[in-house]
Amino acid sequence: MQDRTNDPLIDVSQLTVGMFIHLDLGWMSHPFPLSSFKIASSDQLLILRRLGLTQVRWSPAKSDLSLQSSEDESAVAGADAAAAGDDTAVPAQPSPEDLAREAHRRALAAQREALRLCEEQYGEAADGFRGVMDQVQSDPHAARTQAEALTAALLDKMLVEGDLNMRLLNEAAGDRSTAHALNVCIIALLLGRAFGLGRDEMMDLGVGSLLHDVGKLEVAARLRHRDESFTAAETQAYQQHVVKGVAIAQTMGLPPGPLLIVAQHHEHADGSGFPQKINMDRMSTGARIVALVNRFDGLCNPLITSKAMTPHEALSLMFAQGRNRFDATMLNAFIRMMGVYPPGSTVQLTDDRYALVVSVNSARPLKPRVMVHDTKVPKEEALILNLEEMPDLGIRRSLKPQFLPRASLDYLSPRARIAYFFDAASTGPGELTT
Repeated sequence: MQDRTNDPLIDVSQLTVGMFIHLDLGWMSHPFPLSSFKIASSDQLLILRRLGLTQVRWSPAKSDLSLQSSEDESAVAGADAAAAGDDTAVPAQPSPEDLAREAHRRALAAQREALRLCEEQYGEAADGFRGVMDQVQSDPHAARTQAEALTAALLDKMLVEGDLNMRLLNEAAGDRSTAHALNVCIIALLLGRAFGLGRDEMMDLGVGSLLHDVGKLEVAARLRHRDESFTAAETQAYQQHVVKGVAIAQTMGLPPGPLLIVAQHHEHADGSGFPQKINMDRMSTGARIVALVNRFDGLCNPLITSKAMTPHEALSLMFAQGRNRFDATMLNAFIRMMGVYPPGSTVQLTDDRYALVVSVNSARPLKPRVMVHDTKVPKEEALILNLEEMPDLGIRRSLKPQFLPRASLDYLSPRARIAYFFDAASTGPGELTT
């Protein structure tokens, strides 16, 4: 990780457009997509001045003003050297190999930093969710307030112009319940964004999806995850988490939107769900979204990892067998958003190499970003390839990780638990520059 502690401090009042700054704040404490970015507009300056900070750190080398100054100084130095007839002052032109190595180094550094920031943000969201659950029973109203604050922070990052990537993370949140809640919340909000839901509807969707399993706090640990071996009595005890969740949600003072999600997240469009066996017409929009996403994550991240499906297999099964269980319009939109090969899928490319899908742009899902097993490149130096930029390369098929050649399996290291987050899909004002 790059050490930024030596970057100079500057008064917020002296900031200008073009400066590359670092905010020493938690991701949930400011509205920018990243904590390190180049100031691109006067609007961003106004927001920065309203954060209550007196000073921030900035990187002169990454700032347009400093770069321009350096270029001017280099030009003057070059002119002085030429006037003096000092041939030794003229730097040697780098070879194509040197240029390629430097470009690879810069791209790799940016890739690692972007992943680090994404995982740092995910970690903050996981901590926030655990804080909510820790207060549910002792201080339910404070738990509701914290759930709303976490959802608002996520929406501040998500409801921005431009496309978003759904990306695979190296590590999940630690405990399964936290990872499941965040996966369902993140994917549900991305789907809500794709449907054009307003901020109030998105707030309801975010709070409801975070808390959809809150009733499991009052279910015996061994009965919190449905198992095919359950007796009828055990199945009934498991299903009680919905009714218990509604009671807890009412104690928390949740409004109708998230309350309906807690109550209906196991209902099916055809009336075959539980506990009320209502059909799609009586389910709220948020509940229909969460029921769909909840099923997907359950298939990808079951309690017993040996039973896990790849994201590609999970989508295929839901499309083939679940069309009556889900809102067909939402299911089709979900599949379009996730792509045929969602992040976490192991695939074979059209040039026969094996790869791991690590990121999908929800607006252009047929050409994801992939990490390719390249025998010529060490694993730790592998660059992620954007198939959008490679018209002659595509995906031939998906396959289970156990069917990968051993060398490809070791290189790609498919995740035992699939964890998702999001980031901006194209370079913009709030993204890293190199």
